[in-house]
Amino acid sequence: MISRIQTTVNGDALLSRRKLSRQVCEWLDWRSPNGRLQEMSCRKALAELNRRKVLVLPDRSGAYGFERAGEGRLDIEIPEVSCSLTELGEVNVSPITSRYCRDSKIARALLKRYHYLGSGSLRGAQMRYVVTSARWGHLGVLTFSSGTWALGDRDKYIGWCENARRANLQQVVCNDRFLILPTVHVQNLASHVLALTLLRLPEDWQQRYAVRPVLAETFVDPSRFEGTCYKAANWNKVGQTAGRRDGVAKTIFLHELSSHWRECLCAEPARPPLGRASYPELPPTWAHEEFGRVRFYDGRLKQRLYTIAQDFYGCPQGSIPEACGAKSRTMGAYRFFQNTKVTMDVLLTAHAEATIERISQHPIVLAPQDTTTLIYTTHPMTEGLGPIGSKTDRAIGLLLHDTMAFSEEGTPLGVLDAQCWARDPKDRGKRERRKNLPIEQKESRKWLRSFRKVAEVQKACPNTKLISIGDRESDIYELFLEARRDPAGPGLLVRMNRSARRKVGGIPLWDFMAGRQVDGTLSLHVLRSGECKARDTTLDVRFAQLELKPPKRLKGSESIPACAVYVREQSQHVIGNDPIEWMLMTTVETATFQHAQQRVQWYAKRWGIEVYHRTLKSGCRIQDRQLGSAHGLSACLGVDMVVAWRVYHLAMLGRETPDLPCTVFFTDDEWKALCCYATKNKVPPQEPPTLGQAMRMVGIIGGHLGRNSDGHPGTEVLWRGLQRLDTAVEMYVIFTSGPAPPSFKSRP
Repeated sequence: MISRIQTTVNGDALLSRRKLSRQVCEWLDWRSPNGRLQEMSCRKALAELNRRKVLVLPDRSGAYGFERAGEGRLDIEIPEVSCSLTELGEVNVSPITSRYCRDSKIARALLKRYHYLGSGSLRGAQMRYVVTSARWGHLGVLTFSSGTWALGDRDKYIGWCENARRANLQQVVCNDRFLILPTVHVQNLASHVLALTLLRLPEDWQQRYAVRPVLAETFVDPSRFEGTCYKAANWNKVGQTAGRRDGVAKTIFLHELSSHWRECLCAEPARPPLGRASYPELPPTWAHEEFGRVRFYDGRLKQRLYTIAQDFYGCPQGSIPEACGAKSRTMGAYRFFQNTKVTMDVLLTAHAEATIERISQHPIVLAPQDTTTLIYTTHPMTEGLGPIGSKTDRAIGLLLHDTMAFSEEGTPLGVLDAQCWARDPKDRGKRERRKNLPIEQKESRKWLRSFRKVAEVQKACPNTKLISIGDRESDIYELFLEARRDPAGPGLLVRMNRSARRKVGGIPLWDFMAGRQVDGTLSLHVLRSGECKARDTTLDVRFAQLELKPPKRLKGSESIPACAVYVREQSQHVIGNDPIEWMLMTTVETATFQHAQQRVQWYAKRWGIEVYHRTLKSGCRIQDRQLGSAHGLSACLGVDMVVAWRVYHLAMLGRETPDLPCTVFFTDDEWKALCCYATKNKVPPQEPPTLGQAMRMVGIIGGHLGRNSDGHPGTEVLWRGLQRLDTAVEMYVIFTSGPAPPSFKSRP
């Protein structure tokens, strides 16, 4: 479109900006709700593009104004009135229908002569009214225009987010001018006129612009007026402007035009369906790839986000000052995380857009969800933290519930959803009364929200089957109800909680499944847990089709058909006193033993989210972050989660696809510096190593011993290795007399 506009401008030397804006509006079908072309908005956009030198537009041919010759002259008699409102008689407030009519000229002349700000020029949508009396003639003038773009105190009072403000600002109108002639002395007339005007304003505005306003605003100069008439007309004083225009902070008054004004203004527009984050060309860095679709309307916030992400990736275990390096970047990071526009949800939604492409490349994707606690006892001055754990340990912090996407092989594909909150310290005893609360008032609703987010991704990836996986805490009947609503939605796989005491035909579920004949055995590799080493074991597998009955608290709910898969470790393989014993329930059809094996293997991959949480805490050291509020911590967590995923993703790629060339991740200077540093040989090889070999070298320089018995390097040693490699790359380029290298932090 930019090239089309420039071609049109270049081809017509006499083309005016007004004609050009109309042409662009027709190309884009850019219209207001009443069907008119948005010429003025388009003209402003074109002027901004011209200022940024994106376009080269012709010079303005001249200024446009509405004032006509003789408009400043009054051809009416100015009344002198001094009486009561009752004696004044009927007062009429009439809209001005055209700027060419007689009332329009009178209104402009009255404002120009008697209002201390003059007639001014209205912006955007506008309505003007004249106040008249059958006996005395013209008494005053009111003008209204579009609401102010942004006001701190007003926006705080409304409580809307930036998305809602941009979408619903057209429902706010501003009273720009209010004049009662100085020769008219009638007590309570001003408040009476305001009331009459606001009674008809919503309907008049809707007829003209096809938008019904729900809130009116105005500004009063406190050095001149107290706003008495507005107070008398039930306007609310909500704060002050910043006073940037003339140095005088004005008092803000608001008046509700609808009983549902806050719901209308705070309603966010529907988000576009999740989809691939598209770029016109290859993103310059991985941060652009993961955060390129972040919904910030300020380009400076985006650039700051890219810089912070790359700094955190380059020094994941360092504090914010250590990672950012320079003082200016550090202060910028702190301001970024305290910005109310920056939230964890906004950051991770952008990352989810990039994750979808990786998901769509797999026929089956596992989406385990889990909860972890983030303890910030070392800096209790942070505002907004809540109690964690029992009353005795007095730990404070945040709770994080997230959903990760994994391939069937266990490679992490990205974060799909994250919820972060602090418990209310005053809400004690909720555990005892939880059975009487609906799920919407419990923390258990986190499982439903995460499942719904997976369902959104499922719609965006119709050729991929997503499986939502939960541990015993997710054994909630409402979650199975949610999964059964859409047959084309994601599947659900949950490890059942024995304490729920579920029964099948009057027999406890565990006894029912244990009494069935073993359908087969399954070999499973068990990861290290605590002091227990990793091992290979054998499980007995039983599966059956059954009906999941609703709990007593949900009487009248339907039974849900499901498949149970019961596995128990054979006694000869048990280490310690606790054998592996899982009761899995799934909405995915399980008709054969091969199906049952696959369900068990799916659940075994749930351990990946535990590894991710450990990576997040020990690698990013998120519990050492020191910010002034829980909001800042959760926003910082949004960046840290993507950084932790990226290193975890790299570690698993080295294991799952070790034969790929390392150039899929490393630049030429990086893999050559890596080989020289790891082998202590100043001459790099002619051909790049494989990704598996490169990952092992990174692990070695990060502290991994590299013995056969040591297995693959973990994420923590890979992090340390990547940090050291950053310095090695700079030195390699210096010694080979190459151009200044891009920082390893910002590699593509």
